Amino acid sequence: MKTTTKNLSDTKVEVKVVLDSSDLKIAREKAVANLAKEVKLQGFRKGKAPASMVEKSLSSNDIASETIDIAVRTTMPAAFDQAKLMPLAIEKVDVTKYVPDESAEYTAKADILPEIKLGDYKKLKAKMDKIEASAADVQEIVDNIIDAYAEKKVAKKAAENGDEVIIDFVGKRDGVEFAGGSAKDHHLVLGSGQFIPGFEEGIIGHAAGDKFDLEVTFPKEYPEKTLAGQKAVFETLVKQVNEVVKPKEDDELAKKCGNFKNMDELRADIKKNLEAQNAHRVSEKYRDDLVNELVKASKVSAPEVLINDQMRFIRNDINQNAASHGMTFEQYLERTGQSQEDWEKQAKELAEARVKASLVLQILARDEKIEASEEEVDAKIAELKDVYQKSKEALANLKKPEVRQDIKNRMTIDKTLDFLVAANQPKAEKPAKTEKKPAAKKTTKK
Repeated sequence: MKTTTKNLSDTKVEVKVVLDSSDLKIAREKAVANLAKEVKLQGFRKGKAPASMVEKSLSSNDIASETIDIAVRTTMPAAFDQAKLMPLAIEKVDVTKYVPDESAEYTAKADILPEIKLGDYKKLKAKMDKIEASAADVQEIVDNIIDAYAEKKVAKKAAENGDEVIIDFVGKRDGVEFAGGSAKDHHLVLGSGQFIPGFEEGIIGHAAGDKFDLEVTFPKEYPEKTLAGQKAVFETLVKQVNEVVKPKEDDELAKKCGNFKNMDELRADIKKNLEAQNAHRVSEKYRDDLVNELVKASKVSAPEVLINDQMRFIRNDINQNAASHGMTFEQYLERTGQSQEDWEKQAKELAEARVKASLVLQILARDEKIEASEEEVDAKIAELKDVYQKSKEALANLKKPEVRQDIKNRMTIDKTLDFLVAANQPKAEKPAKTEKKPAAKKTTKK
């Protein structure tokens, strides 16, 4: 067997394989043996007749067809080994020449792992965001607490900004109700921005019992594309107006929130919690940014077969999320205003980025000999057993070799990311050396 390789791209090759008579002889023997299993000759049980007798009863075309099929299947792995290639998927096989018992030639197109050259992974440009929570962030939480402790009192007056109204409404376009545009006993705080512009403003000045039509226009960037930029009428009934009485922002409010003496202690606790949340978010973003920078600094191509696999994962996630909201994938596209082509383009870009990130991290782990130890995997599985102790199915899955390998792979990637973060931390500057001055000679007075 002889092979020659033609590179079609960074991730695709075509391997040409030439087989000689010895290769075909082995395949022919297997072909006759396979065909013999289905042959029944008089005086013999099915599949038990001698091979020499069976061969005489078979047509030369059947033998030739089975022989070349077996020859291709059995020699292809060795052909790729000889070419020092690892195929991810065989795309197409064409038999270009076949002379029974003498020679054969075929070509196999395949997706392969590309040659990956890592950039300098110790000098990446990613910067970590600040963790500190601003005064505005803290005040936003304080405002939410004030809203939570607010009291609502029924008011016999026209609704004002800041009041809560309880309303029924029916949305219509050209006199026809549209999906998602109606509700009963809906609680709405005027000025909250919960509804599209013009709706809340149109309720101000109306009292309980008022029934009226609100004419509004949906924003052009409204997520539901069938309504974006469209005019609509909401038949509205105000059933109740509640005056919202908010507590003062003082030490009494702080005491209601827990073991706090005053607002300063409450604010300090809010700031501490926000910074803990920020630390996690910032850390995850920094990791992602480092990987993106490493991809940019490296030479890496994403094989089409891996991109397609990743797109299927993305599609499955969307399908599950859509189903949880009672939607099909097509309804999801309609709701988000995307065409099938738009979605495929975006999904492919995301899938390609994920594949490239995975490939560079795998190469980095290999080069730096980073791997989760069996003891670390055992500890993780023990931890998961405690989490899923009430699920027999989950516990059974943890015993499967492929699940263990998946856990090990994930842990190895996490260790690789930790290494990448550590490798890009700024080095502490050593203090400058100072020259020692010679000690002054002591003198004694005579």
